[in-house]
Amino acid sequence: MKSKAIGLITANYKTNVPCALSKRRPMAGLPFAGRYRLIDFPLSNMVNAGIRTVGMIVPQNYRSLLDHVGTGRDWMLDRKNGGLFILPGTVYGGTHEGFRFLLRDIIDNKAFLIRDTADYVVLSGSNMVVNFDLKAAIVAHEASGNTATIVCHRASAINDDTTALVTDGDTVTALKKGVKYGDLESLDYCIFNRDDLIDVLENFADADYLSLEEAAFKSEAHYKIGYWEFDGYAAGVFDAKSYYNRTMDIRKPEVYYALFNPDRTIFTKAHDAPPAKYFKGSVVRDSLVSAGCRISGTVRNSALGRGVIIEPGAVVTNSIVMQSCVVQSGARIENAIIDRYNLIPSGTEMRGTPDDILIKEKAEYV
Repeated sequence: MKSKAIGLITANYKTNVPCALSKRRPMAGLPFAGRYRLIDFPLSNMVNAGIRTVGMIVPQNYRSLLDHVGTGRDWMLDRKNGGLFILPGTVYGGTHEGFRFLLRDIIDNKAFLIRDTADYVVLSGSNMVVNFDLKAAIVAHEASGNTATIVCHRASAINDDTTALVTDGDTVTALKKGVKYGDLESLDYCIFNRDDLIDVLENFADADYLSLEEAAFKSEAHYKIGYWEFDGYAAGVFDAKSYYNRTMDIRKPEVYYALFNPDRTIFTKAHDAPPAKYFKGSVVRDSLVSAGCRISGTVRNSALGRGVIIEPGAVVTNSIVMQSCVVQSGARIENAIIDRYNLIPSGTEMRGTPDDILIKEKAEYV
């Protein structure tokens, strides 16, 4: 079914706490749960809703992100009509209030909106790990008569990196940085009437330092902004600690099946890799193991990306080891994130703590 909406993903905003994981890639391109990347979630949510025209606003360090998405083929977005559009973004990636849709980014890519005839634009961030029925949210927005509808859920914890909705009945009256338990927490998805969105861009062309959210609330047009509440699992990745926690959450069956619902596939770049191989004497407990891994040592409470080699006598505990790493015999890794292409020599010990995760920066590909 042809969608009445097009998509616009902001993949260029930065983490509030810079770390080695985001030094060479945007957070949207960060590997997740072994075989995925964070960008897979907004792309898949849009495709599953029938959206076939998606613009992706990228930062200056976009190489790894484009290497992953390519032409959009794995998301059925390599099309003659519509498809995936790579759009330039600013280096700022968000406002001081933490809002995700910088007005400047959208104004610079206004042609993407004008040249289409869709009724609605679905704007999305790229740091939320969530799988939900976006089509239902679009239908609800259409029925509401609102100018915009923000997708949200009830916050399950205090979080200074996400945005709370201030409401009066079914209307959003303001947004504020940070949430407390039970607040309506934005999932960084917003459905906007396309004509009204273009109107905001034209009226605030000289105030492009604002976020779209700030402009909409400041507008004299008195736009009505509503919300649509999702009651499933959703969590943000904004720094190394939250990235570690979200990955560890995937080991819980209820979280895994909430995110990787067979009725709403999360698509990713296809890799032709053999199944993981477990050699005699290997021990693997409560871990995510991706295709192409070769395990002869011990892996507990961890996540391994594609093609990881764990040699005999090596031990990996409570850690994330990304694609194409080799952990040699006798090496021990605990409470750590080992980025791609690293070789951990025999006898090496790399230990962090639950409160201070050790991070090994991505190695140059050889």
